[in-house]
Amino acid sequence: MSDRANPWQRPHAVVGDGTAVPAASVALLARSDAELVAAQFAPESWERFVHAHLAALRAAAAVVAFHGRPSGRRAPRNVWDMLSAVAPELGGWADRFAAGAGTRTAIEAGRFEVVSSEMAESLLCDAEDFVDEVRGLLPDGVATSGAALALRAS
Repeated sequence: MSDRANPWQRPHAVVGDGTAVPAASVALLARSDAELVAAQFAPESWERFVHAHLAALRAAAAVVAFHGRPSGRRAPRNVWDMLSAVAPELGGWADRFAAGAGTRTAIEAGRFEVVSSEMAESLLCDAEDFVDEVRGLLPDGVATSGAALALRAS
């Protein structure tokens, strides 16, 4: 598998203060930003909800990539549990976004009516706050290192 196909295997990037950071963290945070932009401009509540949830998911994955995935026989298997394991201070956020996973799954299955405008707006605000908090936990420069990457929402 090439480095391009698997961002977890890319070398580390060096950020502004000289700290080596997994390139996956930088790329995932940039993707999170792109998802937030997509959420802000989404015309439908369900689209706003999905993009906001994906923004949070990518930011959580950036933290996990930075700290390393928990390992062992009983290691957590989803990103929200991994986030709680590697950054317990983000456990409340992990719970908040894990609770929205079922709604996102329902939307992806075509049940657009499961999310109201208020739910989508609330999740978007929380995702923005969460991404800001993630930026505060990662070394200086990680947030701006992704600026050179092509941004696109999934």
